[in-house]
Amino acid sequence: MKLTGTSLPGYAVYEYLLVLHPHEELWNKIMKIKHEFADRYKSDHARWSKPHITLVNFLQHEMMQARIVNRLKTIAMGFPPIKIELKDYGSFPSHTIYINITSKLPVQSLVKQIRKETQRLMKLNDDNKPHFMLEPHLTIARKLQPWQYEQGWLEFSHRQFTGRFIASDMLLLRRPLDDKKYEIIQRFEFENMPVHTKQGELFSPLSPKGGNSMQDEK
Repeated sequence: MKLTGTSLPGYAVYEYLLVLHPHEELWNKIMKIKHEFADRYKSDHARWSKPHITLVNFLQHEMMQARIVNRLKTIAMGFPPIKIELKDYGSFPSHTIYINITSKLPVQSLVKQIRKETQRLMKLNDDNKPHFMLEPHLTIARKLQPWQYEQGWLEFSHRQFTGRFIASDMLLLRRPLDDKKYEIIQRFEFENMPVHTKQGELFSPLSPKGGNSMQDEK
């Protein structure tokens, strides 16, 4: 993402990425495919980018990070682990080739919840709004030149792939605007817990006679 418009002078702006990631065995399997693509079609992005499913991409001042992290913690606490099913390949003509996600609905539900709860916090200014991924996919290569895409898609449109994993958490990554390497900021475990407690549940119920339970216990 490129920074456009104005930002607060003297405050660092970072590019953030919130992602789901496959387990190690599947991660290695996908990295091998990405390296094959990179060698065959001269794609640096395919070689160096790591396997992940992007949920949201945004620019924001570092001073907003703690508030965003706290909000994402709350969302993750109330969300269950997600079963991800991967099958074969798709593309965005004429620049990106990816692995299809056939179990899109749970991921889309998560993205919509994140959008509802964090959109204002993630918005840097009117020119730099968060990009929520409502068409989840796992990228093999992007930013392809026309010849790379055409030759690569000619091959990968006929290739098969199957994989599955349980996404038990999501990762928040960030990088300086002039850097290519992301660092992990926070891991958010999906705990599937009720995150809102009714006020009445914080107190003991009234006894049938109208006295409270603390007074009745003697």
